[in-house]
Amino acid sequence: MSSFRYGYMRLLIFDNVIIVTTNPNLINFISESLQIPLGVVLAIPPFNYPVNLAVSKIAPALIAGNSLVLKPPTQGAVAVLHMVHCFHLAGFPKGLISCVTGKGSEIGDFLTMHPGVNCISFTGGDTGIAISKKAGMIPLQMELGGKDACIVLEDADLDLVAANIIKGGLSYSGQRCTAVKVVLVMDSVAETLVEKVKAKVAKLTVGPPEDDCDITPVVSESSANFIEGLVKDAKEKGATFCQEYKREGNLIWPLLLDNVRPDMRIAWEEPFGPVLPVIRINSVEEGIHHCNASNFGLQGCIFTKDINKAMLISDAMESGTIQINSAPARGPDHFPFQGIKDSGIGSQGITNSINMMTKIKSTVINLPSPSYTMG
Repeated sequence: MSSFRYGYMRLLIFDNVIIVTTNPNLINFISESLQIPLGVVLAIPPFNYPVNLAVSKIAPALIAGNSLVLKPPTQGAVAVLHMVHCFHLAGFPKGLISCVTGKGSEIGDFLTMHPGVNCISFTGGDTGIAISKKAGMIPLQMELGGKDACIVLEDADLDLVAANIIKGGLSYSGQRCTAVKVVLVMDSVAETLVEKVKAKVAKLTVGPPEDDCDITPVVSESSANFIEGLVKDAKEKGATFCQEYKREGNLIWPLLLDNVRPDMRIAWEEPFGPVLPVIRINSVEEGIHHCNASNFGLQGCIFTKDINKAMLISDAMESGTIQINSAPARGPDHFPFQGIKDSGIGSQGITNSINMMTKIKSTVINLPSPSYTMG
């Protein structure tokens, strides 16, 4: 296009250039609005998916034109270091991707409050809340865990529910932000569902990861101690233990807790381990209320054959994503992924992350006459 003739309220857009006139008697102008990189993105992935969730931060940061500082989790640093080394071997320019190791308690404030950091993408737990309070006026992408509720209605396929509770609640030994963390089941079908889940739990293998077991040790002694505290509180307050509680070091055997009540810590706190609480409910409203009373709001799931009812319940649940007839799950990465309340800030997924890691910059050219020739 070599020339443009302006008219009243005429708007033409090509590439990132917007040509506008507001009135033929007023001066015309061209406005160019561009998405530009923020600068330096600080990426902090968690221990449970140190490579996958690092890549989900690295890719959009680089696509958007940023450089990146990666702070790997203490328990997953070796895998991340190898990955960054591969980037360097592939010829990435020096300084485009840097990796800084160390304990968060020792270097966390230095990194997150550094004036050279223009954006922080963090996946983890309560530490993210502390980061958000200190980071200042920069974009934040936070995924901080959840208490993902599974609501089971009377008409649900209980075999499907049981399989998804095992997969959704106990894979990775429950060490997933999107794991089923509390089962809210209608009382009329609760007994049958609990028996089906118990039978599946009994078939799980327990041991070291090198033996390809279903349940392996949780990440640290402090994590195991925290889980044990939740279990002891539930026992003292009368929860029904469907299996005997067993622990050897950081290895905790899978445990299904029935008849959990709202006054128990396990009803609200995230164990991040192989412990599944079951709360029996008498109405859908009761299940929705428990879900929404939580400080978390990452994901949830609903099991029913009535899709219309499921959609109404989904609309009422205060969580970032609701799965219908399937356990919560993060992927695929092109889907938006977000939490509300204490579960996070912002949305992830490739497109969402690229947009978050850029900013808009505009240039306005004021033209002296009502016509302008380009060419």
